[in-house]
Amino acid sequence: MVDILHRVGVVGSVDDVYKALDSIDGLAAWWTEDTKVTADGTIQFRFGEAGGFDMLVVETEPGKLVRWEVVDGPEEWIGTHVRFDLHQEEDFAIIMFRHEGWREVVPFMFHCSTKWATFLMSLKHLVETGTGEPAPNDVQVSNWH
Repeated sequence: MVDILHRVGVVGSVDDVYKALDSIDGLAAWWTEDTKVTADGTIQFRFGEAGGFDMLVVETEPGKLVRWEVVDGPEEWIGTHVRFDLHQEEDFAIIMFRHEGWREVVPFMFHCSTKWATFLMSLKHLVETGTGEPAPNDVQVSNWH
């Protein structure tokens, strides 16, 4: 198994970052505007023609941790976990991000790593300025968008 890993510092508090990770409005403000929760608690993230992902919230700890399991989406994502570990270092909320459990390194993993980086920067901008760059206003990184 292989993982995508990123570390991002956000000028702000871990509580502010946690709010952006633990609410539908927060998620829609930095990842994709087309974000909703179903009656069973599954969070659906959609990216237009590119499709999307369904996540179950596996674990949360306010100001410290958000962890999801991918239950629907591209085959490479199903069964993987997305994890945000948070801690404070002076004026910075540090996000230790992991997209864990990829079965193998494939070209789509390289693309997803880059897209995660752009969306983590969107999260950073949201917390620091009040405005993120969620899909469909995200950075296009390749012909896969």
